[in-house]
Amino acid sequence: MEAVSSKSVLQKMNHAIGLDRVSPGARKIIVGIVGGTVLLIGVALIFLPGPAFIVIPVGLAVLASEFAWARKWLDKARHVLKRKRKQS
Repeated sequence: MEAVSSKSVLQKMNHAIGLDRVSPGARKIIVGIVGGTVLLIGVALIFLPGPAFIVIPVGLAVLASEFAWARKWLDKARHVLKRKRKQS
């Protein structure tokens, strides 16, 4: 089975929702608002009943499509998850 790069997945996603036709500045604003909102909902779900451990990475993944800092956080979260899986 061939590995799919995350860049090609993001390009396909951007094309499917029409973000490839938007200027880069506007795309950053849209992704920032949507990803930030999902991330904040995930943080709220830490204290409220809900699947915060699913929503927070989704918000980071959306933000990581445009922002390097979110990509670093997402990579750290993946590393921690892999380490926890090995321990159990």
